[in-house]
Amino acid sequence: MQLTTKKNQSTSYDIIGDIHGHGNDLINLLIKLGYEYSDGVFSHTERKVIFLGDFIDRGSNQRLVLDTVIPMIECGSALSVMGNHEFNALAFHTRHDGNPLRPHNKKNIHQHSAFLEQIASDDTYLEKVLNFFYSLPLYLDLGDLRIVHACWHHDYISELSNSLDEGRINKDLLVKASTKGAMEYEMVETLLKGVEVKLPEDIYFADKDGFKRQNVRVEWWNHSTSVLNDLTIPSNIKFNQELTSSHKAKMLGYQPHLPPCFVGHYWKNGKPTPLANNLACLDYSVAKSGKLVAYQWDGEQNLSESKFIY
Repeated sequence: MQLTTKKNQSTSYDIIGDIHGHGNDLINLLIKLGYEYSDGVFSHTERKVIFLGDFIDRGSNQRLVLDTVIPMIECGSALSVMGNHEFNALAFHTRHDGNPLRPHNKKNIHQHSAFLEQIASDDTYLEKVLNFFYSLPLYLDLGDLRIVHACWHHDYISELSNSLDEGRINKDLLVKASTKGAMEYEMVETLLKGVEVKLPEDIYFADKDGFKRQNVRVEWWNHSTSVLNDLTIPSNIKFNQELTSSHKAKMLGYQPHLPPCFVGHYWKNGKPTPLANNLACLDYSVAKSGKLVAYQWDGEQNLSESKFIY
């Protein structure tokens, strides 16, 4: 059983970013990190893995990823948090008042197509996988280490804690968090998808799947600039606007005295490096011909570029 909070922790962890159905990359990375396969599971004599979620969608080896990850978590050689793709899958396959919580429209079906083709045709296996997704906490606070898929929002985590079972959602919270306008929707969206702001009028961009958007994610941890377009993800959107007071309220920052925090989600490129001394993103776009990245954490509170493995 995964615990969301644990103090005085001393385990060395290999923290692995978004996998998105790239099972062969996962196997190769585990072997490179020194994990050995025995009795149906990868394990290490001295270390554990922490997965950042987003196991599914996009890649061609959805089942290989799940058949690798689930036994590792069940036997205690790994922990994990939920990614937005696991949350989306639960909502896509859950009906409420006669309708799926996540609409079965062209955009959502396209995003979920690899999972639908490789997993969803087997009802028994699908049920097992969805139950596994429910077992994943939204965050892990291990005392001197923090893990969340997209954004560590202290107030939202505190607010949600009363509705969670050791950090895990249930169907009631899934319904509320899938309902636009509900506070639970805003809170879970932020933890799993990051902080979003609306672009100026008539400014749009195409997301990684080619869909037109006006709400853009921002580098919520970054207080180094007062210009909105310096903070947008992706960074190639062309416009010019100073941060407004409402924008500034969303720029949470991550204070340097806080424990190291690892996130995924942001489709970074290039050579992996920390976002700050105590903050790192491990999503380096494996699903777009990038890298599957891990960080070998051994208790240090100042993160090092030398400890990224890929």
